[in-house]
Amino acid sequence: MTGNTFGHSFRITTWGESHGRALGVVIDGTPAGLPIDEEDIQHDLNRRRPGQSRISTPRSEADHVEILSGVFEGRSTGTPISMLVYNKDTDPSAYDNIKDTPRPGHADYPYKMKYGMRDHRGGGRSSARETIGRVAAGAVARKLLRTAGIEIVSHVIELGGVRAKDMNMDLDTMRTIQDNVDKTIVRCADLNAAEEMIAQADAARQEGDSIGGIVETIVVGVPAGLGEPVFDKLDADIAKAMMSIGAVKGVEIGAGFKAAELKGSHMNDGFAVENGTVVTRTNNAGGILGGLSSGMPIICRCAVKPTPSISITQRSMDMKQMSEQDINIQGRHDPTIPPRMVPVAEAMMALVLADHMIRSGHIGPNTLLKG
Repeated sequence: MTGNTFGHSFRITTWGESHGRALGVVIDGTPAGLPIDEEDIQHDLNRRRPGQSRISTPRSEADHVEILSGVFEGRSTGTPISMLVYNKDTDPSAYDNIKDTPRPGHADYPYKMKYGMRDHRGGGRSSARETIGRVAAGAVARKLLRTAGIEIVSHVIELGGVRAKDMNMDLDTMRTIQDNVDKTIVRCADLNAAEEMIAQADAARQEGDSIGGIVETIVVGVPAGLGEPVFDKLDADIAKAMMSIGAVKGVEIGAGFKAAELKGSHMNDGFAVENGTVVTRTNNAGGILGGLSSGMPIICRCAVKPTPSISITQRSMDMKQMSEQDINIQGRHDPTIPPRMVPVAEAMMALVLADHMIRSGHIGPNTLLKG
């Protein structure tokens, strides 16, 4: 199997399965001298881990991270950083009776067709648990970006049809989101909308169903000119990063799909000068023009489908008998994905930006060691 590695100058390889012994990541390209300890990584893993609330899977995992290499006396050495998280609360028995019956909405069937075999225990490699490695690596990338004054935050702006109020994307709004996002179990910065979202998630859980939503990611502090203008456009790399997250079915930057409805006179962001700095009066471009960062906040939204594992009876088929049949999925599953996807979206954004910052020369070992 290929496709387990992401990035260029800052590159990660994730490994492990949902019900295997452990999962982890190897990061290659971290400049020497970055302060790193396990608490930095654990903070973000705690936000991703299961069992946090009544609207997440009851699977109980501490997701305690161990740094195996690449860090000496609290700083990165410039060599590969390897991190590991052991699975503790595995229960693959719920999947044994459906190992030949592909779950609707999951990758079971195409996996079997591509490889001739698959790990049926919770989806194996295709499980959302794979994102442990992404989040751990993203925590390192975030630390790199903060040395350059770049901050990232994600929040749920829609869940089960409930939409948060629109916000003007500036530094004050960014701080409001950072302050509020973890105050509710749905990670919505609009606390009033959050209560309605929770009600929708509770109702879906009681019905044995699930709901989807939208996760928005905002970045401030990115210098103008980051990215490459043809195939390695910054927005193209962000879109790939976000679409690589399981359950994401759509990505938009800035105005996104709304751009199709606008005239050029409304879509174009006029330039201005504020305190000697070039800015745009609006930000329909979402901080990226022609594949290059404009210096304005980067705004990205991901459409996340409902959790495919639901307890309602669905139609499927037996791959051995080639006969149609009902499927009843057991096990422990989230009634909604977006709240736990928030740290994953932040991690993937951080990985893309750290890679481009290193490639462009904005971040390097000399920069870190001088700091």
